[in-house]
Amino acid sequence: MILPVVPFPVIDPVAVEFGPLAIRWYALAYLVGLIVGWRLARRLAVQPPYLMRAERVDDLLVWMVLGVVAGGRLGYVLFYKPGYYLLNPDEVLFLWQGGMSFHGGLAGVVLASFLFARRHKLPFLRVGDIVAAVAPLGLLLGRLANFVNGELYGRASDVSWAMVFPSDPAQVPRHPSQLYEAALEGLALGLVMLALASRERVRAKPGLLAGVFFLGYGLARSFAELFREPDAYLGFILGPVTMGQLLSLPLVVAGLYLLVRRQ
Repeated sequence: MILPVVPFPVIDPVAVEFGPLAIRWYALAYLVGLIVGWRLARRLAVQPPYLMRAERVDDLLVWMVLGVVAGGRLGYVLFYKPGYYLLNPDEVLFLWQGGMSFHGGLAGVVLASFLFARRHKLPFLRVGDIVAAVAPLGLLLGRLANFVNGELYGRASDVSWAMVFPSDPAQVPRHPSQLYEAALEGLALGLVMLALASRERVRAKPGLLAGVFFLGYGLARSFAELFREPDAYLGFILGPVTMGQLLSLPLVVAGLYLLVRRQ
């Protein structure tokens, strides 16, 4: 039986080329997400209740970049391919080969936020709230870049919007789960975060925005994992549970804790 499929929009993963220099959509997504998030964070930092000068957010951006890159890479190494990198430790730094973990990047950002707040004698939860309010934008762009690259695709399906991804060895119609994640983790969660961050009474409760983000992302990722194909080198971890769902569970717990505490 021939299943109906939507043609995969083949897009060159290289966005811009300058001679030997090639800028990929994935790298561009990181760059645009950080820049736009930085501009939004500058505005939030000076709104009441005042947290810090807008110029200090420039320093925060540097900490966030280090947290995302270092945490994302180490998370991928430890969570997804520990055996491989134990045998090939020199490849841990080969970032150009790909391999980043959102949960690892989030851990790196939390640590970087804590160290930044401690260094500048700022309330840690207030700093975390600002970062959480702008984070979904990066998730939205990152998932769209995953779709352009044809990676992290979904499970085989017969839905009318299923696609055959060029990188899929089986060449069967699959859920475009990258778009599901972009819509849930990025767009929907981002609109909620910005709507809440625009209210002074929400900003006045340290940890509330961070709690909403943790809970929202944990639930959105866990739901999207029902349609996403598990990594071939991992498969399912516990019964039908994937690594993404397992790593999202602590976020749900942390989000509920912060929300209950703030309310």
